[in-house]
Amino acid sequence: QLVESGGGSVQPGGSLRLSCIASGFTFSNYMMTWYRQAPGKERAFVAGVTSVGENTNYADTVRGRFTISRDNAKNTVYLEMNDLKPEDTAVYYCRVNYGGRVHWGQGTPVTVSS
Repeated sequence: QLVESGGGSVQPGGSLRLSCIASGFTFSNYMMTWYRQAPGKERAFVAGVTSVGENTNYADTVRGRFTISRDNAKNTVYLEMNDLKPEDTAVYYCRVNYGGRVHWGQGTPVTVSS
């Protein structure tokens, strides 16, 4: 199970920190990723972090503004979002691929508007 939190409404230039708490699998064994889905668009990759946090990767649209991290002791992955823009408005989802299939959280909405 994946449960996201931390979304909300913020003005352009603001910051938010999303969290995703995982359960039901050995969290420290798996790469974790964040995706987002904007209104009327397909779900898209945002950021990923390897199992012990040694490597990260980002979509070009967020690189330099967003930071993904994880705390394996807390079974939690984070997405620190800075300098938010209106185009970052979306529902943000946590994702993991284990047991032969992809698992998603329920999502947390982020709205960036003045």
